[in-house]
Amino acid sequence: MSKQASLNEGFVNITTPDGEMECFVAWPAGDDASAYPPVVLYMDAPGVRGELYDFVRRIAAQGYIAIIPNLYYRYGVRDPGGQMMAMLDAHTNTMIISDTGAIIDWLDAHPNALPGPMGCIGYCMSGKFVLAVTGSFPERFKAMASLYGVSHVTGQSDSAHLLIPKISSDCTLYFGFAAHDPYVPDAEIKALDACLSDNNIDYVLEKVPNTEHGFAFPQRMMYNHDAAERHWDIAFELFARKLK
Repeated sequence: MSKQASLNEGFVNITTPDGEMECFVAWPAGDDASAYPPVVLYMDAPGVRGELYDFVRRIAAQGYIAIIPNLYYRYGVRDPGGQMMAMLDAHTNTMIISDTGAIIDWLDAHPNALPGPMGCIGYCMSGKFVLAVTGSFPERFKAMASLYGVSHVTGQSDSAHLLIPKISSDCTLYFGFAAHDPYVPDAEIKALDACLSDNNIDYVLEKVPNTEHGFAFPQRMMYNHDAAERHWDIAFELFARKLK
């Protein structure tokens, strides 16, 4: 691990049933004996990159141990290039749930990670992943944020919405959809909203005004500064309230 500014950060390999998964992790560089609540950040379809490592650093600077896995480790790449859509389709909720179990085991053995409540945040393809892991590890995940997530509700046997009934009653979820998003039909948002409501989940679901898919990423043409900063305010309030 290297120490930069006020953070410890670096790359680690976590063993999963499907191989070694590279992850980038960061936490405050204070007392070596200090421990922090964990937050897992899941990548969008273009893969892990400097922009997302900066997101990890931003979360860690708020007093968390933050980690992002390279979900494309099965293919030995970080950047999927022209195979992005094929890789997106190949990654199932079941696979990510397995990966997350390995991350939790690694965090539980880390001296700077608290063993209690965890948070997660996902974008685009990982919007459904954070919902799936929140329902799969209800004893751990107590705060979840999904930004312009796709395919929360599908006809697949491992559709993320099927895990909603298993979400802990003390968990809070936030869904921030783009106002204009060709990748997320209104019918899907309505079905997700109904399932959350029917199961008495503590959640907020909204369409963020004047936004398009990808609005949270500074390096995208669709970047909306005000909406992006607002999503951080929402996430950090949620994490502080549920994890600390």
